[in-house]
Amino acid sequence: MAALHSVTLDGLTGRAIEVEVDIANGFPSTVVVGLADAIVNEARDRVRAAVVNSGASWPDQRVTINLAPSTLPKTGSHYDLAIALAMFVEKKIVPLAATVGTVFIGELALDGRLRAVRGVLPATVAAAEAGFERVLVPESNVGEAELVDDIGVVGVRSLRQVVAMLTGQEEPDDPPVPPLDGGDGLGHAYSDRVAGLDLADVAGQEDTRTAVVVAAAGGHHVLMTGPPGIGKTMLAQRLPGLLPDLTRPQALEVSAVHSLAGVLPSDVPLVRRPPFVDPHHTASAVAIVGGGQRVIRPGALSLAHRGVLFLDEAPEFASNVLDALRQPLESGHVVVSRSAQTATFPARFQLLLAANPCPCGQGGSVSEPCECTPLMQRRYRDRISGPVRDRIDIHRTLVAPTRPELVHGVSDARSTRDLAPLVARARSRQAERLAGTPWQVNADVPGVDLRKHWPATDAARRLVDSQLRGQRLSARSADRVLRVAWSVCDLREGERPDVEEVELALALRRGTPLGPLLRDVVVAP
Repeated sequence: MAALHSVTLDGLTGRAIEVEVDIANGFPSTVVVGLADAIVNEARDRVRAAVVNSGASWPDQRVTINLAPSTLPKTGSHYDLAIALAMFVEKKIVPLAATVGTVFIGELALDGRLRAVRGVLPATVAAAEAGFERVLVPESNVGEAELVDDIGVVGVRSLRQVVAMLTGQEEPDDPPVPPLDGGDGLGHAYSDRVAGLDLADVAGQEDTRTAVVVAAAGGHHVLMTGPPGIGKTMLAQRLPGLLPDLTRPQALEVSAVHSLAGVLPSDVPLVRRPPFVDPHHTASAVAIVGGGQRVIRPGALSLAHRGVLFLDEAPEFASNVLDALRQPLESGHVVVSRSAQTATFPARFQLLLAANPCPCGQGGSVSEPCECTPLMQRRYRDRISGPVRDRIDIHRTLVAPTRPELVHGVSDARSTRDLAPLVARARSRQAERLAGTPWQVNADVPGVDLRKHWPATDAARRLVDSQLRGQRLSARSADRVLRVAWSVCDLREGERPDVEEVELALALRRGTPLGPLLRDVVVAP
């Protein structure tokens, strides 16, 4: 009986498995066992055609393919290569010793060529952690597999090439599988449409532009409300340009999620910039949170991990989609449970919400009268529930700027190139302060640890306590105000938050106008 190794994935967690093939006398048939789903069972026909078209014969006997251990669910098409090679080992065409210490990953075309598959990066990480010396992957997936240290990566094009490699024969020059969409056949979840956008392009809206800079500095969530065309989407699209590049551990983590989702381009296997994900308001809960009928895939929350999730026209999203944001906003991960499988995906993202003030969109507008009744306006606002609003750190109401404000804003607004270093310095202060902890930005720090290890000044704490006693803040809101105050303090390069920083944080949370103090630091030239 031949036994080779591959990897099964449970979310981003991988585990090495054995692929066993046994040929015995009996009625000719091929059986796949080992808690395999429909996709894996289809491998019988794919592998048989690939083996025959690669110059070998399929035995006219009973063939049993076992994926061990049988207690782990198996899904996906990446077991094809290991199953086919196990057949060659069982037929004494390939020596078993040549496969020791190697993990095989790849989907077979019917002619024996290898197609790109999802999840190669987390699978390679699992193989390296399990102590394997080498991993064979489709040629299109080599870039992401090579991001993993301490394991050799070999890219192959076909089953015939792998057999020749393992037997020491001359390797055939087989053509690669043609791409399906001009790339690697897996598509792209992100684009360059927000790259190069300048914050100075937004005329007026000094307070909200300042709020965006504070949000970028501390990783805070933002809710922007205003009539159509006021600049909400422009501001949201320009926030990623303020964020610093991902560190290598962060980039590997993000790339692993995108690899599992099948949206990691082969020419750029390492995601170095924070992703920007902006799903349409008709997206389902599965598309946002993650899931699927056969295979559990990460959703928009996880694709935005370490980046920005922008929900434009937020009240138009289904209520169950918006309420599904509650737990990830607090925990930083998503747990997707199905009857046969449970998967956990990271979801530490920065949430941006944009909403109109009412169904007609003209509430608060000076150019067009609003035709909505107060009840209609309240119901529209209530589509974003109170618990979700309470988890938003910064609230801003945008109003149409006056003509002088437009002229002044265009001429004096600081550009993204000027503000990005300010955000980078604030992030560096946070990294130094939070070194040795699992947190990286102010928005991640739990309230208990924030008050215990990084307290504000006594006067600032008394101000927050007075807001709590007056029931103008909840306990969670108080913690969020302190986090924003720390971000303001980092932008101003202060030692720790004082009354001024807390007052500014309260104004940012309540959506009230900001004083000139913070605006001069962040927005003025």
